[in-house]
Amino acid sequence: MRIEYTDVLVVGGGLAGLRTAVGAARRGLRVEVLSLVPAKRSHSVAAQGGMQASLGNAFKGMGDNEDVHFGDTVRGSDWGCDQLVARMFAHMAPKAVRELAAWGVPWNRVQRGAHEVVINGERVTLTERDEAHGLITARDFGGTRKWRTCYTADGTGHTMLYALGDRAVAEGIPVRNRSEAVALIHDGGRCQGAVVRDLETGELYAILAAATVIATGGFGRIWGISTNAIINEGMGAAIALETGVARLGNMEAVQFHPTAIVPAGILVTEGCRGDGGVLRDVDGHRFMPDYEPEKAELASRDVVSRRMAEHMRRGKGVKSAAGEHLWLDIAVLGAAHIDHKLREVKDICRHFLGIDPARDWIPVRPTQHYSMGGIRTDHRGESPSLRGLFAVGEAACWDLHGFNRLGGNSLAETVVAGMLVGEYVADFVESHAGALHFSPGLAREFVGRERAALEAIAARPAPAAGGD
Repeated sequence: MRIEYTDVLVVGGGLAGLRTAVGAARRGLRVEVLSLVPAKRSHSVAAQGGMQASLGNAFKGMGDNEDVHFGDTVRGSDWGCDQLVARMFAHMAPKAVRELAAWGVPWNRVQRGAHEVVINGERVTLTERDEAHGLITARDFGGTRKWRTCYTADGTGHTMLYALGDRAVAEGIPVRNRSEAVALIHDGGRCQGAVVRDLETGELYAILAAATVIATGGFGRIWGISTNAIINEGMGAAIALETGVARLGNMEAVQFHPTAIVPAGILVTEGCRGDGGVLRDVDGHRFMPDYEPEKAELASRDVVSRRMAEHMRRGKGVKSAAGEHLWLDIAVLGAAHIDHKLREVKDICRHFLGIDPARDWIPVRPTQHYSMGGIRTDHRGESPSLRGLFAVGEAACWDLHGFNRLGGNSLAETVVAGMLVGEYVADFVESHAGALHFSPGLAREFVGRERAALEAIAARPAPAAGGD
């Protein structure tokens, strides 16, 4: 049986996992990353709208700062977040955006002079300052008082993941594609690594590590319809729970995004509404101002989803063979805007619905999107009950989001938490507390358990023909 050793084992090759790995590797530690798929195909690549950071460069972002971002995050969480974590996050987000720019993320930039935008369903003209020309710009998102969501058209997660993937290569970090952690190795008080399954060969082996980081994303696929990729099945939370020692937190806190297309459940970015798109009912009426006069379509996601469900219960939904839905109208933005800033949305509409969003309304309804809960951690990203186990990103209950997440805060969390937790992991491994006497016997025991479990499944009799 194969047993390998490393300083840091990161389970998950998305944005949070890669940024944590980069942070630890830059401290001189040996780092291994496991990924179910090639890392640049992780679910982070699907994030469209942007990441929040209080740069304050654009005209509608002037006066923004970390205190305003902090306040929006706390209010958006229904006052359920850990305010120390929210403060750390808001403080670090601008640094994270600028770091990503240095690593090659082509953020959209402020263009000097007058230009037309759609705000609250109306075309207005904004004039950007000459001195802001060329700085990183931002768009509006729900639940915020300032425009602070930095973006690269509607492919922000894509550009961020490719930049971080290239940075991981530059740091010499090995990423084991098509590899899955199926159990955590522990002695009841200390995590010592994981049992790994090679998804191409089926081999089970052990990687022992001084620190193990879970960064496997959310668990959306336990819902029948979700915006999550098929790999988002909650494996990280499951193997943590199976230890009987690590705890989960806020598992009841699940976000439903207002605008997933019907029937596929694929997300169309909040950037559609941030850029001025509106929601309409069966009569073509724009209904959100009736419920939320101040923010309308740009109230926080939980509010918009509830209002949409309420409106459909009042008989204002559109009946279809795929179920009831409402309409998202981005035709008001114009074809040029869609082609320039919402290209992926146009492609999704064309390929999955056969429509042109510059002319046709998009059928949408609230759909499971994000898990605020996950593996319970402290502000350093470490499990308070199982030493040596860390979690980051959507897999973690870092408690940044409380009971509702603001759009743009999750992409920001992946890299901000990765920056911070990568340093905390390195501190832990280099400290006396991180010293670990590896136990090959324990590794063999855990691998044996997993092998026996798989063999038992394989030995089950096939169901009878025609049976359930």
